[in-house]
Amino acid sequence: MQKIGVLTSGGDAPGMNAAIRAVVRRGVSLGMEVVGVRRGYAGLISGDFAPLSLSSVGDIIQRGGTILRTARSDRMMQPEGPLEALAQAQAAGIEGLVVIGGDGSFRGALKLAALGLPAVGVPGTIDNDIYGTDLTIGFDTAVNTSLDAIRKIRDTATSHDRTFVMEVMGRNSGWIALAAGLAGGAESILIPEFPVSMDEVINRLQRGSERGKRHSVIIVAEGAGQGFKIGEEIKNRTGFDTRVTVLGHIQRGGAPSAVDAMLACRLGARAAELLMEGRGGLFVGQLNNEVVAQPLEHMLDKHRTVPHELVELAEQLAI
Repeated sequence: MQKIGVLTSGGDAPGMNAAIRAVVRRGVSLGMEVVGVRRGYAGLISGDFAPLSLSSVGDIIQRGGTILRTARSDRMMQPEGPLEALAQAQAAGIEGLVVIGGDGSFRGALKLAALGLPAVGVPGTIDNDIYGTDLTIGFDTAVNTSLDAIRKIRDTATSHDRTFVMEVMGRNSGWIALAAGLAGGAESILIPEFPVSMDEVINRLQRGSERGKRHSVIIVAEGAGQGFKIGEEIKNRTGFDTRVTVLGHIQRGGAPSAVDAMLACRLGARAAELLMEGRGGLFVGQLNNEVVAQPLEHMLDKHRTVPHELVELAEQLAI
């Protein structure tokens, strides 16, 4: 290939810039031009392109967010959208596309590949819910951001004998809540994959209180309930001094961890190599510490859920 494009789509994630850098530098080393597509598929449909060079991606490996910006495109979901995107790519001489994003972004990539534009997906989402990879870019950073908050909240919870409810991101995925809660020693972890009744949460708090425990931290994935409602119910039913913290979009920002930066470098570079080989309709992931390429259609109807044994372990250690 002579020229390829790269875009970021869907929610931003720490490490996306590192992936963009890897695509550009590996692509240039293979003799290709690389074009950045601004604002995801919306920018692809409108032809919002900018050339990317070795120097233009300098000093971005440590930056959070995405220099290409990102947006969601309803147009891409319509029958005309992919055709319009293809026409813009062809007019710009783009022969292949790297799509950095999550499940919805990959569906767009598969549509373009079916129309004849080779596209390779790179999993960039803090939710870690992409089937076919052990990790997604941004997950480790989001977990460490949440874990840092848990540890700081526990300090003040201990000082004031309080119960804290902390809501983290994860609309349909409990990975962040479970990983951060397990590593942070949370007393209860509420995730959408394995619902827990409020009776069980209350009973656990009361048992702890009876044996002298004066503070607790409860982690809630946003898809499992609203932190403020849960905190209010706990306070009303137990009388415990209860406070609520919602981390929100702070989990999306910040410099990527070493794990995320390395993952982004490996996956971004491999995506560029696959396009150079003329291969599309694929996504790259990491399985057992090896970078692997798999067909997009094999993962789009599947969901990577949290393993039940980790849920059981968290419950056992929080007794």
